[in-house]
Amino acid sequence: MFKHIRPALAALILMTLITGVLYPLSVTAVAQLAFAEQANGSLVRDREGQVRGSALLAQPFEGPEWFHPRPSAANHATVASGASNLAPSNPQLADQVRERVREWNGTAQRPVPMELVTTSGSGLDPHLTLAAAKFQAVRVAAARGISEQALDRLIQTQLTTPLVGPAIVNVLALNLALADNPQPDSGE
Repeated sequence: MFKHIRPALAALILMTLITGVLYPLSVTAVAQLAFAEQANGSLVRDREGQVRGSALLAQPFEGPEWFHPRPSAANHATVASGASNLAPSNPQLADQVRERVREWNGTAQRPVPMELVTTSGSGLDPHLTLAAAKFQAVRVAAARGISEQALDRLIQTQLTTPLVGPAIVNVLALNLALADNPQPDSGE
């Protein structure tokens, strides 16, 4: 019987070493050499070098003086991330969207961008389109006592264009830029 068990144990030990040790170490080494920033969490730091978050994860901001990310079905918790799983035909989803439109003071003349009233698939989307950032600029400018034009220039400095899709703004990076420069060129 040991004659049959010995090759099975040898195969188990060999495969454990290959898939449990060698492969993870080699993937980690390649990631650290080729993509060190991404492999270490795409951390965003302030001017003092303090970690303020990740460029890949949204985080909530409270108060009218800050840009806010998309709503999160998981309250921006990374462990419980995910969508609400409410179907478009679900009345609860329609109620949530209507309530968010009211919170944003949306009107027919000033419609709220869709991403500000709907959650993303992960609930952790850190980016907004330019339209969603500009929609919030009115509120942020009023709360900070700066001109919308100055705030618009700050938004433009944070704008990136991905390979596919519209230009986007990382909310954390935009808020850090706003914190570093609370009166961006306000002397017009």
